[in-house]
Amino acid sequence: MTLSKATNKIHAVLFDLDGTLVDTAPDLVAALNLSLNDHGFQSVELSAVREAASNGSLALVKAAVGQSSDEQQYSIQQGLLNHYQVVNGQFSRLFDGVSEFLSHLDDLNIPYGVVTNKPARFTRPLMHALALTDRVKTVISGDSTQFSKPHVAPMLLAAQQINCHPEKILYLGDAERDLIAAQNSAMHGGIALWGYIGPNDSPNDWPHSYSYTHPKMIILE
Repeated sequence: MTLSKATNKIHAVLFDLDGTLVDTAPDLVAALNLSLNDHGFQSVELSAVREAASNGSLALVKAAVGQSSDEQQYSIQQGLLNHYQVVNGQFSRLFDGVSEFLSHLDDLNIPYGVVTNKPARFTRPLMHALALTDRVKTVISGDSTQFSKPHVAPMLLAAQQINCHPEKILYLGDAERDLIAAQNSAMHGGIALWGYIGPNDSPNDWPHSYSYTHPKMIILE
């Protein structure tokens, strides 16, 4: 479905970060493998754990060494986060079609920004590495408010910063929590099917107004 019938409703666009705006899995898995090696484990292939990248560092660890103890998983997770501070932004890229979509939004003078559960210490350097810092109108990280998605607090803060009523905002995400957050904050939820959606996910069951297989499907005028 496209936005061709809702162009008069959308005045701004907000993105989830990992798995929607940016393909961050290569950085995250590189950091994971460094930590796995530190702890005596074999590296894992990107394709084997890619779908867990949208669910945080511990989800990646569990996808790689789910049979290890909780204590060991926690230790590997901390190592991943330490390594990620170094590799963050080295291998990440905008998803195919996203750059063109952002340029289209620029041409239309439609403001856009990011609402992510990624901590600010990782979000800000990544946005800088991708030359997005000066283009976005808001960046809300997982620790920008007391709550993270699916809570409405970060969503409403972004709406305030972008100076747009929530009901006129399209929020794009690739996880159920993203679409729940959009629904609960009265935004139009759009599923980014190009993101980290696993075989056990049921995106059609998530609350949403739109569903897109590629950014080129999103039509704003």
